[in-house]
Amino acid sequence: EKLDKNSLPIVGGKNASLGEMIKADIRVPPGFAVTTDSYLLFITDADIKTRIIDRVSDLDPDDVAGLNDASADVQALIKKTPMPDAVRDAIKDGYSGLCEKCAVESVPVAVRSSATAEDLPTASFAGQQDTYLWIQRVDQVISTVQNCWASLYTPRAIAYRIKNDFPHDKVLISVGVQKMVNSKAAGVMFTLNPTDGDISKVVVEGSWGLGETVVSGTVNPDKFVVDKIVMETTDKKISNKHIECVYDPDKGETVDADVAEEIQNACCLEDKEVKGLVKMAKNIETHYERPMDIEWAIDKDMSYPDNLFIVQARPETVWSLSLIHI
Repeated sequence: EKLDKNSLPIVGGKNASLGEMIKADIRVPPGFAVTTDSYLLFITDADIKTRIIDRVSDLDPDDVAGLNDASADVQALIKKTPMPDAVRDAIKDGYSGLCEKCAVESVPVAVRSSATAEDLPTASFAGQQDTYLWIQRVDQVISTVQNCWASLYTPRAIAYRIKNDFPHDKVLISVGVQKMVNSKAAGVMFTLNPTDGDISKVVVEGSWGLGETVVSGTVNPDKFVVDKIVMETTDKKISNKHIECVYDPDKGETVDADVAEEIQNACCLEDKEVKGLVKMAKNIETHYERPMDIEWAIDKDMSYPDNLFIVQARPETVWSLSLIHI
């Protein structure tokens, strides 16, 4: 709630955007951000910063084996290095405050990386760091934050920074900890048609369960093309959605599970939910004054319209570069 677009240096692109949306009265799941200063304190306090940078210097971005080895070494170093007590205590306080706010003893959370060089209008760093879903208990949250820090040095992220002349020591990482949306359905939407760049349309794509299946492309989602002015669906395609990402309480993690046969070909959204999402998309686009790429989720434990949540919004980068402010 304290963050906005100007907070990017301290909480990264994703968390700054979430705070900005809360300020614009967009419904976002509650949470807190572990700042980039926490990560900086960690690597300087433990004196591992130089070791990290040395290990990823002079790498060839096309040498897959070399990237993999360097990544494995750096991620292992970050994961095994003790977290400073001050950071550990701050995360404990943040999580206990969130549990209190949600009136749940051990609230399930999404632990999401938010780097300072992602979700920018001019760069596509998004999705290069890790997200962990349905994390419970403070000890799990703390270790997962450290895993997110380590994901700053995945092979893909290292290679991308080298190819784009982005210094490794200039990219910092924050971590967002947010209450999980117990998703009935989830997906993405664009405030223009990503097929042809038509800015008069909002395109909503969704499937059953958590949004990972849509983002990763493991299912063909249901698709709705909606006219922004008259708010009518001009094109609607219902797909066979055979897989859903859900939380498995026995395994204590999210899994890809088979969708019940009777709803595989059923529409994952009600008409009013499509309209509600499109209204939110239009508000986000108006606030940012540019086309946006948005992730949404619908909570099965709540009733409409309080069940609609936005979990991420970033500038649309494919068509927008050729568009002036809308």
